[in-house]
Amino acid sequence: MRHAFPLIGGLAAATLLLTGCTGEPAGNGDDAAAEVAPGFLAVADESIASSGTFRAYLDYDTVEPNGLDPRTADTARSWTIMGLAYETLVNIDENFEFTPGLAESWDEVSPTEYVFHLRDDAVFSNGRPMTADDVKGSIELLLETGSAWSLQLGPIESVEVTGDLEVTVKLSAPYTALLGALANTPAAILPVQEVRDGTVDLKTEMVGTGPFVPTAHVQDESWSFEQNPHYHGLDELGIDAVELEIVPDEANRLAAIRDGSAQYVFFNNADALDLLAGTPEAKVVNQQNTDFYYVILNSTNPDSPLADERVRFAVNAAIDRAQLSDLTLAGHGLATGVSPVSLPGACDPEELPSQQLSDEEITKLLADAGAENITLSLQTWNSESAPGKIAQVIQQQLEPFGVTVDIEIVDDATYGATFYGSDETAGADIGVSWYAGYGDAAMVSRWWNTDQAGFTARFMQGSPELNQLVVDASEEPAGEGRDATLTKLCAAVDEGAEQVPLMTRPGVIAYRDDLISPTINSNEGYGDIFRYVTDFRLKSEG
Repeated sequence: MRHAFPLIGGLAAATLLLTGCTGEPAGNGDDAAAEVAPGFLAVADESIASSGTFRAYLDYDTVEPNGLDPRTADTARSWTIMGLAYETLVNIDENFEFTPGLAESWDEVSPTEYVFHLRDDAVFSNGRPMTADDVKGSIELLLETGSAWSLQLGPIESVEVTGDLEVTVKLSAPYTALLGALANTPAAILPVQEVRDGTVDLKTEMVGTGPFVPTAHVQDESWSFEQNPHYHGLDELGIDAVELEIVPDEANRLAAIRDGSAQYVFFNNADALDLLAGTPEAKVVNQQNTDFYYVILNSTNPDSPLADERVRFAVNAAIDRAQLSDLTLAGHGLATGVSPVSLPGACDPEELPSQQLSDEEITKLLADAGAENITLSLQTWNSESAPGKIAQVIQQQLEPFGVTVDIEIVDDATYGATFYGSDETAGADIGVSWYAGYGDAAMVSRWWNTDQAGFTARFMQGSPELNQLVVDASEEPAGEGRDATLTKLCAAVDEGAEQVPLMTRPGVIAYRDDLISPTINSNEGYGDIFRYVTDFRLKSEG
């Protein structure tokens, strides 16, 4: 890009070099994203006669305020773990196309009416067959929560049972992302009768139609699952039980995959690609994700230089995404606009207005705004390594433009209080965080609509025009028309520069090739690293 400044000297560069992140992926990096079949990094060998226990190590546990209730689950790890026990009406495949789940098929009668035809062999783990009333009630229960995922369901007007195994959903306005919202664990189908009468407590137990049922859980330590004896695909499972260890320390997860105590391990740190290069039994793959890192440029503090849109746009334009990815994600993060670049129909990040500015134009914008030699505070959190690295690179990228960035790396709770607390305006100029990108190009954009996403009020003013573009993108059917609207939406977000998408947030999965044959998709929309667990085959009994 036009302003790829060398990052040399100083604490930031030294820290980056010590972590092993360089401009060129090394070790397994070049092969880590290689597909073995279109859309897949690994495909399970179905010829293996498999049984035993699947052992995986994860970086964190479910962390939801409502315990195990999938309706209010906000994190990818919660979706992954809960997804072992629950199923959804529809699934999503490696191409982000929607496929049958608990609904064998569906008819889009009109842009505002969907009829779902349900499978007849789905049974909850308590032994009760799933009914159309469970599907109707599950959607209604989700809407009742007022959670982020209830918002993602869109403008549902009614849900009715229209046959023994048929449910009709009517919308008050078209909403193309409905299937995308129904495809993730928060929209799981629940045993509604038992939930309503209190015999099932969603906060403390999981009773679903999925392949496994939990038998033990110690928060932040471990999970045990066994087969759901009523699962409709029981005969096809190659796993008898699942043991999950929650291991926040990355060194311990590395040790587990090296010595074989874990068959399957997840890492957020791209350094794992190199650190496992000397373990021949460990296969390491880089799974692209629709999740993306972004920066908050707080527009709500009238005393901050960022109250001026010209300054925010200049700061946005000064951030070199390619260099940022090279130095923090071993080159595996993809520059993105507000519609995740790895999804069909997404806007082209190279065409964003900020990417057309020269260094001279950036400097002039700052000068015209009287924002030469300014200082901005930046805060991010420490529960994973990438945000701190991103902050350091941004600090050095802005320095040549006369922008000094003071970095504070804090715990998650402190970060949340800074940007989402009760004060009128956020307590820092800049924040670094990430959003889940989901499975439809219009879904995550709802967090830029200030009429819908109240949690952004402390750092984002938005505009009626931007809000309307978000609505338009959600209402238009997939195709050229919606793609054009998404391009306009991406440009408006880029120019307003209040929440600025940076690059995708890929994950690293390591598995023991001598112990397990998994199926892993190349590009994941909901952070579900166990999406194809029913296909997994064990090479030796666990």
